[in-house]
Amino acid sequence: MQERELVERIRELVPLVADHAAQAERERKPVDAVMKAIEDTGAYKFFVPKRYGGFEFSLKSFMEIGMLLGEGCLSTGWVVTFCMEHNWLLGLFNEQAQDEIFGRQPYIIAPGALAPKGTATPVDGGYRISGRWEWGTGVMHADWVMVGAVTVGGDPDSPELCMYLIPRDQVNVLDTWHVAGMVGTGSNDIEVTDVVVPGHLRQNITDMRGGGSPGAELHGSATYRMPMMPVLGLTAAAPAVGAARKAVALFRERLSSRDVYGTQEKQAQRAMAQARLANAQVAVENAETLLLHIARQVMDWGESGQRCETEERAHLRLQIATVVRQARDVVRAVVEASGAHAHFLDSPLQRSLRDLHTLSCHTVFDMDVGAELYGRLLLGFSPNAPV
Repeated sequence: MQERELVERIRELVPLVADHAAQAERERKPVDAVMKAIEDTGAYKFFVPKRYGGFEFSLKSFMEIGMLLGEGCLSTGWVVTFCMEHNWLLGLFNEQAQDEIFGRQPYIIAPGALAPKGTATPVDGGYRISGRWEWGTGVMHADWVMVGAVTVGGDPDSPELCMYLIPRDQVNVLDTWHVAGMVGTGSNDIEVTDVVVPGHLRQNITDMRGGGSPGAELHGSATYRMPMMPVLGLTAAAPAVGAARKAVALFRERLSSRDVYGTQEKQAQRAMAQARLANAQVAVENAETLLLHIARQVMDWGESGQRCETEERAHLRLQIATVVRQARDVVRAVVEASGAHAHFLDSPLQRSLRDLHTLSCHTVFDMDVGAELYGRLLLGFSPNAPV
């Protein structure tokens, strides 16, 4: 398959995704038929290494796909882009792990709950994993899960944090996803109790952050040398920009049909509405431009073969958070001028507003933390947050 062909296949599905956005929210997970249609495009092979029959397409096209899906349903786009990207994470593992998994299935669908909420106790044959992880995006359609755990008995001053691959049927999914926004992601908690994971199904997360990993050496491709955290941030930001883009389009349509109370005018005839639309259009274009610029920077790091150091990763993190803030503010601005009807539950605008507010609270988009972190590094202080 050619890269543009896959992007166009996704574009053709955007109306289907949009038509089922309300259903995804009601069911508190992506709609099965929509997920199947997206899977049938070949999307999950996007980041699978070529040696295993995957595509290894570009980060730029990945951003396009994320934005397109976000136009249809931000929750569904969030889940799909993460599940696509988690095949990239698997591509960073050692050869034995990839041979085992990609050798028997063309791709995985897996959440990646990487916070150190679990413990990994060394035992014969591997590690015994126990823990409970929040934010299990993708778990409702998963065949594997990825979780982060700290090795028991390691150096307390420098704990070893690794990612572990566990088959979905060996974990429990807890119904915890009762939220105000991003309801359709179904990002329920994952619980693991005394599951022994073979040693080759683990990967040190610290090594991956700067772009170094066994997979980077194995594949010899710039794709697998990209720094991990910026890729994760971009994965989440692209659907947000798409949702903002769609909100501006809906606002533009609404202006021509909405009467201004007490007048004979349509809202489209009012100067303030015209200015608000123009400002929103430029703002969302700026967010998209910055998103693609960041993606280009991340690809450049992969192509350089050099490690992306902490200060640059912090810089990228703050840039990505800025993109999401811009997307959120665009949606807020157009909803403010759309009248009370925009807040009926059948309005995509109110869903976008709730979704963007919730999404922007994700830890990697915290502007205060991100700005402080980058500022500290610019001034020569040590980092005070993961990056």
